[in-house]
Amino acid sequence: MGIGDKIENIKDDVVGKAKEATGKGTDNERLEAEGDMQQRKSDVNQAGEKIKDAFKN
Repeated sequence: MGIGDKIENIKDDVVGKAKEATGKGTDNERLEAEGDMQQRKSDVNQAGEKIKDAFKN
């Protein structure tokens, strides 16, 4: 996993958590769902990168 990919995944996770928290605080279901989906996307990307790394070794 390249450092750029790691940084991008971490950024997506943090931004997703912030969106979800803001959505909950403002009772905005769309923003909350968007944040949740962004976090899930980050998790999937991280898992994919770990699999690629496993096959490189």
